[in-house]
This record gives sequence, C-alpha cells and structure tokens, in this order.
Amino acid sequence: MVTVTFAELESWISLFFWPFCRFTGLFISAPILSHSSIPNRVKLAVVAILSILVGPLLPPMPEVPLFSWASFGIIVEQLVIGAAIGVVMQIIFAAIQAAGEYIGLQMGLAFASFFSPDSGTNTMILSRFFFVFSSLMFVTIDGHLLLIETLVRSFAWLPIASVASLPSDIFMAIVRFGSVVFSSGILLALPVFGALLIVNLTLGILNRSAPQLTVFSVGFPMSLTLGMVLLVVLMTELGAYLQALFQLGFQFLDSLFLV
Repeated sequence: MVTVTFAELESWISLFFWPFCRFTGLFISAPILSHSSIPNRVKLAVVAILSILVGPLLPPMPEVPLFSWASFGIIVEQLVIGAAIGVVMQIIFAAIQAAGEYIGLQMGLAFASFFSPDSGTNTMILSRFFFVFSSLMFVTIDGHLLLIETLVRSFAWLPIASVASLPSDIFMAIVRFGSVVFSSGILLALPVFGALLIVNLTLGILNRSAPQLTVFSVGFPMSLTLGMVLLVVLMTELGAYLQALFQLGFQFLDSLFLV
C-alpha cells in the first residue's frame, strides 16, 4: 500500500502552486493574454496546464510550509514578477495607442470615440485601430508565446523565494521605461502629425488673410482627407516599426532580470 505523508503532499502542491501564481500574474497584466474577451475559466485552465508542464523542470522548491506567512510572501512575490513582465509589454501597446491619440487629435477625430470594454474607457477610433493592428501583429510574430517563454526563463533568473536577489531598482526601471509611451508614440505619429500641423498652420494664416475661408468649411475636410492619405502611406512601414517596438520590450525584459 502506497502511503503519502503530509510533507510529501505539501511539496507536490508547492511544485505546482507557486509557478501557478507567477503565470497568474502574467495572465492578469499581459496584452492579449489578459483580454476581457477570453473567459476566466479558459485563462485558469491554461495557467494550470502551463504550471503542470513547467513545474517538474524547475529548480528545487524552498522548504516553506504552504500555510504560513513565508508562503504568503512567496505568493505575492510570484504575482509581482509575473505582472511586471506583462506590464512591460503593456507599455509598448500604450505607446502604439498614444500614437493613434496624437494623430486623431491632429486630424480632428477627437469626437470619433467609443466605449472600449477591455479598458473600460472611451477610446479614439484611430487609437483602437492601431491597437487592433498591433495585436494582430503581436500574435502573428508569436509574441504571446514569447511572453510565456520569457516567464519560463524567469524561473532561472529569479528562482522561487529569491526576493533577496531582486534588483533594488527593478520597479524604478519599469517606471522609467514608461517614457517609451511618449517617445515611441510621438515617433510613430510624427510623419502624419508633422504634415497635419503644417497644414493647420497654413490654414490659420489663410483664415487671417481671407476670413471668408473659414477653418470649419475648408480646414476640417482638408485635414481629414490628407490624414487618411498619410495613414495609408504610414501603414507601409507600420509593421516594421511595431516589430522593432516589440523587440525593444523583450530586450528590456532580458536586461531587467539579468541585472
């Protein structure tokens, strides 16, 4: 008769439970994986399957009782590490959406917004378009699988219960990485944004010299038409720029945990 002690059962559960917490943090914050259109039951099932597959490949788990304050600290640590990996990639998507906001404001499409169920706020139509396009590109290059691979490799960088080995400035580094939202977003929107700014300045000068040429009757159709043409031109290079942005995010994750 096979007998299992409580200590052995506890070690088997910890082999599954703590990786489960880190994967849960990723699926809470990562783009695509955390989308509200994916049922929570499916997310939990995928997280459980990944934890079962990855658990036996991990280094030995710390001998910490599951029902203890030390175990609670490890759970919080794993959730934070998984969420940090997802937040870094969310910053990349925020930069892409910011570019759509900048272009939409300059084109006069600030009124063209609708409720976005995944963010719970009103989103400009161009920002939403850029988000959908970047999401498709992210899935096409297997970015969601690369995120899961990055988290699996993080167990070698940051083993379970290795809070002492976490870089002291890891969270400040993620905050500083948030500047990508503005820098990369403006770089992406700059070709369209700059051309429309010149057009608006020209229309302002014409309106002062010839008041009968009102901005609303002439400027808005011209800005909208020119913006659409420039967006078509921008789409030819958008894929390469998005791939460079995604690569920047994964490179930052490598540098973040290999400090």
